[in-house]
Amino acid sequence: MGTIEPDDEQVAAIRDADSVSWSVRAAAGRRLAASTELTGFTHVLHRLLLDNQDTGVIQETAEALLARGDASGLRTVLAALACAASTDALDQLSAAVDCNPIWMTVEGTDRLVKQLQELVADDNEGVRNEALRLLDPILQRWK
Repeated sequence: MGTIEPDDEQVAAIRDADSVSWSVRAAAGRRLAASTELTGFTHVLHRLLLDNQDTGVIQETAEALLARGDASGLRTVLAALACAASTDALDQLSAAVDCNPIWMTVEGTDRLVKQLQELVADDNEGVRNEALRLLDPILQRWK
């Protein structure tokens, strides 16, 4: 299994992730989150999810990752949430996860539960802990 090389659009988004403009960084996060495979640049997404200059970057990137509707996007957000040091980043990431409209339907909640159950076995301890933290109250309500 080889390393996946980023395409031209991804290379441009990776470059834009270092912009001084919050809106350019946020757009970079959205473009990277829309990629089929996140593997080659999760470190860039992680940096955008913990942006210490503007919470708009955090919000846009987190919402785009969660809009994917897959465990990979959720995992990326949970990994950042697990190590968020600033209150602003923690609040913004928590809000993105807790208020995601995709999970407000029965089908969405079912998908979220399945993804969280998958992520409680993740290699990353922070991801595991965040997945358990989110999963527990959902399962308690179902009892």
